[in-house]
Amino acid sequence: MEHNTYSDITPEILRLAKLSEEAGIIDSELFTKYEVKRGLRDLNGKGVLAGLTHISDVRAKELVNGEEVPAHGRLFYRGYDVQDLVEGFTSENRFGFEEIAYLLLFSKLPSNHELAEFQELLGGYRSLPTSFVRDIIMKAPSRDMMNTLARSVLTLYSYDDRADDVSIPNVLRQCLQLIALFPMLSIYGYQAYSHYHDGNSLFIHKPIAELSTAENILHILRPDSAYTPLEARILDIALVLHMEHGGGNNSSFTTHVVTSSLTDTYSTIAAAIGSLKGPRHGGANIKVVQMFEDMKQAVKDWADEEEVSDYLKKLLHKEAFDHAGLIYGVGHAIYSKSDPRAVSFKTFVEKLSVEKGLQKEFALYSMVERLAPQLIANERQMYKGVSINVDFYSGFVYHMLGLPMELYTPIFAIARIVGWSAHRLEELANNGKIIRPAYKPIGEDKSYISLKYR
Repeated sequence: MEHNTYSDITPEILRLAKLSEEAGIIDSELFTKYEVKRGLRDLNGKGVLAGLTHISDVRAKELVNGEEVPAHGRLFYRGYDVQDLVEGFTSENRFGFEEIAYLLLFSKLPSNHELAEFQELLGGYRSLPTSFVRDIIMKAPSRDMMNTLARSVLTLYSYDDRADDVSIPNVLRQCLQLIALFPMLSIYGYQAYSHYHDGNSLFIHKPIAELSTAENILHILRPDSAYTPLEARILDIALVLHMEHGGGNNSSFTTHVVTSSLTDTYSTIAAAIGSLKGPRHGGANIKVVQMFEDMKQAVKDWADEEEVSDYLKKLLHKEAFDHAGLIYGVGHAIYSKSDPRAVSFKTFVEKLSVEKGLQKEFALYSMVERLAPQLIANERQMYKGVSINVDFYSGFVYHMLGLPMELYTPIFAIARIVGWSAHRLEELANNGKIIRPAYKPIGEDKSYISLKYR
């Protein structure tokens, strides 16, 4: 246990914390003895089957001669390959967020008329309660935007006359409102904090109902509301690729668990936000950007493979950056040969690097993408191969778009609220039991001893 140097962590707190830590430690051999799947995963990293879903499918294996072997990753939304979906709307020069949100929520691709009605519905919901920005977001702004977002979501409960109604029509209405409001709640929260703590000018742009979600994010965030078509398109693609990733990811599983208790939508989504905030889940793209900034300072010639390889080896040996022994953005719990989201993203990332004049940085990212899996394979005993994941390039994209790092994870939430909504509705539609897994007690029984004898 590391000692905290903050003044409010007193010696007494440290003493009690040590007692608490010692009381909580469980012999790791007991997990094997009782066949407990730590992290709800087996020894090969495969998730324990905990539910069924129509919403999405993550595939990274294929059958060869009757045996499962690693394959290039594929991600399906309601049976549609996400790579086909992205190619479909980008080839027709359309924004995809609203269309794919419709697909995930209602299990069908919308017609032109249905999509127009859905876009109009979301546009109409992009309106916060009177004085909400002044009274809620502007007061006591948090340094962490995910906490700000969660607080705002929980506060919206007070403005909803049917907050506790868990009927499907009412929950759908609540979810659609949250999907529409997440960009405003996130960006206004950042602007309030930036103004009060960093002294930056405060500007609040109202959303424009006719704009797509990606366009509104850039419009609301930037002082001049200006953006290029390519900037909006690539942000839209990022939102689609982050929208959903199976019921077993931590925040979506959280959504199922909390929904199963029949609590309200605002409490459920706030819990999912808390899950996504964790650095093991939603904060990885920040680490990727920070790692590359350190790399660009340490490596003199970005085109020198040997020099870049030496830096990557130092990362693995805990001799560089944060000394964690990790190359961030490389590796995934499920994917091994490739992450389909990263594959779909890369071409558009290269286009944006050209528009921004950052081809050298893109070349460095591409080199690390090629070298890192080889180095990890040489240095580590791996049960499966590794490849870059979607976080590898998404952080670079947000950096090129000039998005503040404080908003990287909220952007993830702006996308994933669609998946959370679909999972909440699916859990309610099936009216299942409350999710309650078992924990095996391993302590011994004790007899009470009177205080005067202790």
